[in-house]
Parts: sequence; C-alpha cells; structure tokens
Amino acid sequence: MNNRKLKIIFMGTPEFAVPSLKELNKNHYDVVLVVTQPDRPKGRGRKVISPPVKETAISLGYEVIQPVSIKTDNFKEIVRKLKPDIFVVVAYGHILTKNILEMPRIGSINIHASLLPKYRGPAPIQWAIINRERETGVTTMFMDKGLDTGDILLSAKLEIAPDDTSATLHDRLAKLGAPLLIKTIKAIEAEEIKPIPQDHKKATYAPLLKKNDGHINWKKSAEDIEAFIRGVTPWPGAFTFYGNKRLKIFAAKPILTDITAPPETVIKGFTDELRIATGKGALSILKIQGESGKQLSIRDFLRGHSIPPGTILN
Repeated sequence: MNNRKLKIIFMGTPEFAVPSLKELNKNHYDVVLVVTQPDRPKGRGRKVISPPVKETAISLGYEVIQPVSIKTDNFKEIVRKLKPDIFVVVAYGHILTKNILEMPRIGSINIHASLLPKYRGPAPIQWAIINRERETGVTTMFMDKGLDTGDILLSAKLEIAPDDTSATLHDRLAKLGAPLLIKTIKAIEAEEIKPIPQDHKKATYAPLLKKNDGHINWKKSAEDIEAFIRGVTPWPGAFTFYGNKRLKIFAAKPILTDITAPPETVIKGFTDELRIATGKGALSILKIQGESGKQLSIRDFLRGHSIPPGTILN
C-alpha cells in the first residue's frame, strides 16, 4: 500500500502528541483530519489557549476540529465521509468508545508512554520515576474499549536518567514515540506485524496525580523522596510546610547517613545547606521556592529565610 494514499485521522492534544504529528507529515502520510480538544482558559489571567496539537496542525496545513464531545452524530458523520483507514491517537484526553474505535478500516492505534502492560493509565511517566524504575519506554497498540488494554504492536525502551524529572522524560519519550509510530504503520501496511495480547496479570496502573499529591511524606527514605520530587516536577510539584507556609521543593540530594532525629526534622548541616531527616537517611535540599518569590538555590534562599536545626516540617 502506498503510504501517500493511507487516510489517517490524528487525535491528540498536548505537547506529547506534537512530535508524532510532525513525523506523519515528514513521512508524507495523508492526515485527512486532526481532532483535538477545545481551546481553554489557563493560568492566572485565564487567557484562552489553543492546544499545542492545534497550533502544529494549522502550521502544517491540516484541517482541525475541536469537538466538545466525539460521541455526537455530527462527529461520526464527519468520520464516515472521510473514510479513514486508521485513527492515530496520542494523548487525546478523552476515552473513545468501542463503536468509534472501530470506524477506521484498519483500526485505531495509540502511543502510550510506558512499556505495557506496566503503568497503564494517565500518569505513566511520573509514576515510573517515583517508583525508581531504571527504564521505561513507549508502546504502540491497537486500542480496545479498555484503558490501555489493547494488543501490543511495537515498543521501544529508554533508560531513565538519575536526574530525569517528569518534564525531561516526557520530552524524550515523545521523541521516541514518533518514529515508533511510523515503524508501526509501515509494518501494518506490509502485513509484517502480529498484535500481541497483553498479559493482564502483569499490569500495573498509573493514576492521575492531583494537586495535593505533591505533599512530601518525610517518613519515606531519602532516596524515595528524591525520586518523588523528580517524578512530580513540574506537576503537581513537591511541597512541604514550614509552619503554615508552603515550601516548594524542586531538587534534592539523598545523604545516606545514620541519624537520630525523627523524620521531618531539620538537622545540622553546612551553613548554606538545608538537611532534613527522613525515614532512612537525610535529604539535602538543592532548589526551593517560598510562598512568594521565585525558585532559588538553597544557598540564596537561606540568605533571606532562617530555618534552624530542630525545625519540624510537615
């Protein structure tokens, strides 16, 4: 099959989906429609912002629609008229029902940011870091009515770096997924791919992280907390309280040492250092932000804020 004639409807919304859309364009696939979520107000000013996929799609000359719901007869009629061969779905943000998934002639392909069946769900990147995994990756699969339960097509692995945050790992996985998508489509066209059912017994789930999920549990080990901080950066962000003031923690370093102070206690360190006792070892804070102000190195922060040994954080 000539890839110029293959009709694709692309469905995606955030930055993670952008490299895949660009790669389809680069490889001259016929993207007949891009479906993304509606523009929404964001930030303190509540300025209406277009999804990254919309901006990219327009720049590439694609037709874009932004339905509030894809369950309407109007959406289904648009799809029927286009007669797509494949849906490519990358972080679209809505669950597709079985009757919609079955509309394309070949099927619906999804790129998921984990090595399925591990870390199904909406936050696989964050949880892989939080759980101190050494590697993760991306998986292409045929979608079914379940949540990330479809048959696996291809996968690609990626080592998690010791300093990876969910932001840096997100970007590397997005770039890894784009060529894997092309490889998957070409293998389907050539009939050289055999979908593999997932082993549901090995499945794990990566639930969505909410704002309060960034609260640091100092009873955990220093190494676990350091990984947690990286995993929730930039969202929802790691934080603790000094009295009633919220402190945001952006980077830290575990210090594996015997301590007698209970977890949450600020312990003695160097003059320009903030060390906190944990359930195992201590954590040295490297980057921090107070309630008002910007992100600072701990040295700069402590010049204007005194947090003496014996202070209890919570």
